Amino acid sequence: MAELGPVVWPPAPLWTERLVVRESSGRDREAFIDLFASSEVRTYLGGPRPRAELENELPEVPGRRPGVFVVEYDESMIGIVTLDRRDAERPGHVCPVAGEAELSYMFLPQAWGCGYAFEACSAALGWFADAFPGEPVVLCTQVANDSSVSLAEKLGFTEVERFEEFGAEQWFGVWSSVPKSG
Repeated sequence: MAELGPVVWPPAPLWTERLVVRESSGRDREAFIDLFASSEVRTYLGGPRPRAELENELPEVPGRRPGVFVVEYDESMIGIVTLDRRDAERPGHVCPVAGEAELSYMFLPQAWGCGYAFEACSAALGWFADAFPGEPVVLCTQVANDSSVSLAEKLGFTEVERFEEFGAEQWFGVWSSVPKSG
């Protein structure tokens, strides 16, 4: 995972109709642990991590780095949205030199099915389009993760290819802030 690039961080909080998309703080630590320890959340992400391990390893303010947005609803963290540079060694690229920005997201199960992921990812993509005009964003998720593929398509990602990685078929798509002509 490479740094996002030259950008002012943290940005001002992004306000949507129902959410605040912001930098992490110490009060988010327990929700980070819940995310990474959840078997439901981590079904397509290599499985849950042991809670005790997370409690020992996570810093007091987890996720405090450029590209990591906490998603807050009703003054509580319900998920995260990240934008990182995709490693050149991994399959799936749309630029000849690789290093594309890659969107990913994880939400607590109680936030599923409410449209929060779409709202938060849309805000983060809007921020990215302003910070890095014209740059594409990629997204990779397991084909078996129907909800994630559906969200990617709803966000405007177009499937580019499928490939095998981490022992599963992956859906790989691209999003561009450049308006489509025609």
